[in-house]
Amino acid sequence: MGQKLLLKNIDVPGIRYFKTYFDNGGYDNAAKALKMTTDEILEEVKTSGLRGRGGAGFPTGMKWSFLAKPEGVPRHLVVNADESEPGTFKDRFLMEYIPHLLIEGILISSYCLGSNTSFIYIRGEYAWVAEILEEAIAEAKEAGWLGQNIQGSGYDLDIVVQRGGGAYICGEETALLESLEGKRGNPRLKPPFPAVKGLWGRPTVVNNVETIAAVVPIIEIGGKAYSERGVGRSTGTKLISACGNINKPGVYEIDFDLSVEEFIFSEEYCGGIADGKRLKACIPGGSSVPVVPANLLLTTSDGSPRLMNYESLSEGGFQTGTMLGSGGFIVLDEDQDIVYHTYTLARFYRHESCGQCSPCREGTGWMEKILKRIHEGQGKSSDIDLLWDVQRKIEGNTICPLGDAAAWPVAAAIRHFRDEFEWHIDNPECLVRNYGLADYAKPREIIQTTN
Repeated sequence: MGQKLLLKNIDVPGIRYFKTYFDNGGYDNAAKALKMTTDEILEEVKTSGLRGRGGAGFPTGMKWSFLAKPEGVPRHLVVNADESEPGTFKDRFLMEYIPHLLIEGILISSYCLGSNTSFIYIRGEYAWVAEILEEAIAEAKEAGWLGQNIQGSGYDLDIVVQRGGGAYICGEETALLESLEGKRGNPRLKPPFPAVKGLWGRPTVVNNVETIAAVVPIIEIGGKAYSERGVGRSTGTKLISACGNINKPGVYEIDFDLSVEEFIFSEEYCGGIADGKRLKACIPGGSSVPVVPANLLLTTSDGSPRLMNYESLSEGGFQTGTMLGSGGFIVLDEDQDIVYHTYTLARFYRHESCGQCSPCREGTGWMEKILKRIHEGQGKSSDIDLLWDVQRKIEGNTICPLGDAAAWPVAAAIRHFRDEFEWHIDNPECLVRNYGLADYAKPREIIQTTN
């Protein structure tokens, strides 16, 4: 594994505070960027191949190049720190432990984009993190790295931290902008896209926390060197939030050529499955991506090791693959009940649907009801096909991706674990009360794994 790019100073005592961050090279890259032209910075970001780290993986430099620049109209950078995808907590880690890295990234990015007022939209549950960010912003301003005429460059920038109300839907960029404007967080119809008509009708770029933080090492080592770190279109490094039935949950910075097997079982990362149990399945990119069984998780269709990158994880489409998504890596051991967990996710997405689109508003409710029925031992054999039909009619038929996020876990659970659904229906005595797991017979022998 190469040198860490984002977390290289994470273990330095006091790195959260300006003086320590500055003494360890902090803001050197901002000073370097302020001496470059905005076109030069944009070209470095394009050359780097940096893809959005919030889930979609869209090329960041390309997204920035779409920003409209009408004469006399302000432009804005909005940092999406909502991070409401279940299983994902790497942005929180960055903001809590090394907030000045994000602020330096915002400074460089805002300068490139011509934004003089930028925003951090942070989920309401991260109240203590918002306080840390506000403290760090005050430190940076006092030291002359924010405010008027930054370091004598003639460039002005203010950063505003806006706390959200705790809605999952506000992770979608246009719903986030609606909320930032003081409205209900409903996604907008597109076009127009935010790059043309975003916050208050002004050209706006919305990027994830990790994406903006990654701009700092890009300026430090150069876009070409950054692009050479990785595999194919998966360049640089990636933060992964690892949780579930593993020995060492936490946030890890990985290279994209790391195999999934090594990430789960090596002591450097997750340290294997907890309590000596076997790997059953994994949701590698946050709750909205398809769950995959162990055999498909560890190898691709040609038998080669599956890697922790965008292309390898999605190889074979949803029939055999999944998505890297936001990097929320949720590991399930042999005792985990797929039906129960699918029901839990369905309840979440039904609750978080904004209700604007009828396929999502009605469909998420239907999926929750059907899964509840199966989970509680009252299911019928026809329910599985009905569930499949409902999710199919949600996917691709909504304004924003929440409908897809609700449908994909259900589809993947049926595709790969249909026998568990059938077992629940054929064995109603397996009723699990109070949404907890009981000691009942395993629905089938666990699939083959490497450990």
